[in-house]
Formats: sequence, C-alpha cells, structure tokens
Amino acid sequence: MQGIDAIVFTAGIGENEKNTRKAVCDYLAYMGIKIDDELNTSRGKEVELSTKESSIKVFVIPTNEELVIAKDTMELVF
Repeated sequence: MQGIDAIVFTAGIGENEKNTRKAVCDYLAYMGIKIDDELNTSRGKEVELSTKESSIKVFVIPTNEELVIAKDTMELVF
C-alpha cells in the first residue's frame, strides 16, 4: 500500500462519538486530514466529514451489528 485513501468511522463509537472522531483526525492532521466540525456533529447517518482541502477522505458509515450477528447465527443454525 502506498498510503491511505480513506478513514472510516463505524460501529458504536465511530458512529456516535464526535469528540473521538475529532481527536483522531486532529492527531492525524500531519497527514493533511481536515474535517468539517459542523458535519462531525452528525449521528447515525452516512456522511463524509473531510473538507475539500483534506488530503484523505474521512467518512462515517453506520452499521447494523445486530443484523449481521442474526444473519451469521441463522447460517450456523440452519
């Protein structure tokens, strides 16, 4: 791999913790990551947080962990 194309925040903390996302992106700012603080307040929906000036795209992508667990369980049982 020749670098990072995107950072994706997902699952409980990734989807819901704006302060954690901000802290991670601030820590990685030396890589050229810049996020929109207003968009970072979004919860539970798919959104691109990175600004046009950001060298790496940053996304929040919601998951449905319970559904995945249920589907995996169904495959094992039946």
